[in-house]
Amino acid sequence: MGWVQNRRDHGGVIFVDLRDIEGLTQVVFNPQVNKDAHAIADQLRSEFCIGVRGKVGMRPEGMRNDKLKTGAVEVLVTHFEIFNTSQTPPFEIEDSITTNEMVRLEYRFLDLRRPIAKAPLLLRSRMTKVIREYLDGLNFFDLETPFLTKSTPEGARDYLVPSRLYAGEAYALPQSPQLFKQLFMVAGFERYYQIVRCFRDEDLRADRQPEFTQLDLEMSFVTQEDIFRIMEGLWKRVWQEFKQIDISTPFRRMPYREAVEKYGSDKPDLRLSWELKTVTDIFARSDFKVFRDAYEKKLLVQALRVPEGEKLSRKDLDDLTPIGKEFGAKGIAWVKLNDPKDHEKGWQSPIAKFLSAEEKDALIAATGSKSGDVLVFCADTKKIVADSLGNIRLHLGRKLQALREDEWQFLWIVDFPLFQWDPKENRWVSEHHPFTAPKVEFAETFAEDPGSAYGDCYDLVLNGMEMGSGSIRIHRNDMQKKVFKVLGLKEEEIETKFGFLMNALSFGAPPHGGVAFGVDRFAMLLAGGESLRDVIAYPKTQRGQCPMTKAPSKIDLKQWTELHLKPLV
Repeated sequence: MGWVQNRRDHGGVIFVDLRDIEGLTQVVFNPQVNKDAHAIADQLRSEFCIGVRGKVGMRPEGMRNDKLKTGAVEVLVTHFEIFNTSQTPPFEIEDSITTNEMVRLEYRFLDLRRPIAKAPLLLRSRMTKVIREYLDGLNFFDLETPFLTKSTPEGARDYLVPSRLYAGEAYALPQSPQLFKQLFMVAGFERYYQIVRCFRDEDLRADRQPEFTQLDLEMSFVTQEDIFRIMEGLWKRVWQEFKQIDISTPFRRMPYREAVEKYGSDKPDLRLSWELKTVTDIFARSDFKVFRDAYEKKLLVQALRVPEGEKLSRKDLDDLTPIGKEFGAKGIAWVKLNDPKDHEKGWQSPIAKFLSAEEKDALIAATGSKSGDVLVFCADTKKIVADSLGNIRLHLGRKLQALREDEWQFLWIVDFPLFQWDPKENRWVSEHHPFTAPKVEFAETFAEDPGSAYGDCYDLVLNGMEMGSGSIRIHRNDMQKKVFKVLGLKEEEIETKFGFLMNALSFGAPPHGGVAFGVDRFAMLLAGGESLRDVIAYPKTQRGQCPMTKAPSKIDLKQWTELHLKPLV
């Protein structure tokens, strides 16, 4: 039973490729076997839904198709039924089509008939099965948390659901089950997991959707080391199952500060070995005013060495400036090193004439550059330099095909700051979230010196993509209140927004910690996809719309009235 992929009439014998969840099977309508079935088969067209019964036999010599699993056999039809006819599809149900994605999403139920579109969802299903089996074997409990809950500040904008029964009040769809899973630990479950839907009302991109799925975990009486060991075992199992690769454990670890200084990112792609080098001091007395000013203003000058950058054209290098400007840089400088030792003619660059021989030699020593390399510079604040050169690093790595595509570089980023200063809001904000515990050595001092404290938190990065994030949580009421005070929350706000959590922490809450991973992201990488939309059955566009159902959509006035609201238009 399945769908007609195509139909061929070969001199009175009709051949149909029948497609189902397993693939294609050739079925044969021979009038000498069943005249009536053959007559009806003449009506078949692409995407008719049919069922056949017959005898499986070997295909004749020379007629086998080694590209199909069933290419050696065929079904001689004895009985046959058309379950449903089909309109002409808006695109061919073929893997090789180039139909616009918006059209395919509008007819997603047809798009998913294509094996290439269906395969990532089948892989995802098998992946979650492996995850459940692994965690069940370690005595984790699969527990559910509410979707209609309280709005709490967790970093992104909430999706709100106005209440019909309570005028002017609303539920929030959860950005994560964070507080509920902590309450499970207070309740004594010790090991919880959930593959759960989460919601964030934020700007979208290829690796972000308004509703997404995460693998959420929490454990009592654990350290960061315990969590790393268990989670590394999980992803090692998954890679063995789906890639037949034995991932090396333990995963590499890197402090946040080192990642940003060396790679310009807290999620560095280690398939590319290029590093940023700080060269600020070289220009203390430079004739190049931009770099000298940076030194005098205590800003940062960094250089990125690009091996074999000689392959880059002048346009390629000039095009780096707009990339830097996207991240706040005023400009990007570059030098093409035809011969580093020839200070006069070997340095090709608009800024070369401003650099002294001593500065050039110091740059070569600092960066390890050779003939044929390119140096790319940025001078600005730490964040602007990191963002600019970090993104240029990846841009040029892809352009020069320097990323080692056959590698899987798992990496734990550790030692994040507990707080970051937000100049727009003029206050401290949490680097991860407000429930992250400070590292032990900062437990008594973080409130007096928030900028120096590190959090007991961590991110898992894979090939330049953040795959998960977690921390050891605050389990004491007094410490949690201190953190809220550093964040600028007043007593009344703490009670209004987090009273239930503060209450729970006052009843013998155990030490606990956990992590959450992006299921969509793992599935996308395993399936070789380029967008989360490839591994989500019914995804939204980058504008948060569903082309198939036309959501979001208008609702009638009665529905607005029941919610005690009025439409703006």
